[in-house]
Amino acid sequence: MNLYPVLLILHLLAAFLFVGTVTFEVLFLEPVHKRLPADVRRALGSQLGPRVRSVVPWSVLLLYVAGLGLAWQHRGALAAPLASSFGLLLSVKTALAASVLVHVATALILARRRRLTGAVQSRMHLSVFCHMVAIVVLAKAMFYLTW
Repeated sequence: MNLYPVLLILHLLAAFLFVGTVTFEVLFLEPVHKRLPADVRRALGSQLGPRVRSVVPWSVLLLYVAGLGLAWQHRGALAAPLASSFGLLLSVKTALAASVLVHVATALILARRRRLTGAVQSRMHLSVFCHMVAIVVLAKAMFYLTW
């Protein structure tokens, strides 16, 4: 049985959820959040925060597990990344995905230690957002750009 289509659909759905959440936070929630009264910010955070923390980790787990399964299918290209444009672009995409994972792990560690300030969280969200834009572009470019 060819698992590639199943892994691809799971990967895309998980990416949709994770990228969508970060995009919403960076482009909509954070700019509006700064303009809200403190009591509204607290109420919003108390309702939205637990929901995000209960859903996003599962989407990230599924995203990376499915991504590893997809990468395994392209292990030849990853073994010699400079041999093809596909291998190089996939390697860059993989490196960016690893960086996103480091961002997420760092945010979780800082949050558990109660050292995740609003400014740090905002910078991390923006960094992850930029990484994910690049990852999405690379995901399509891998199949269409050749040299």
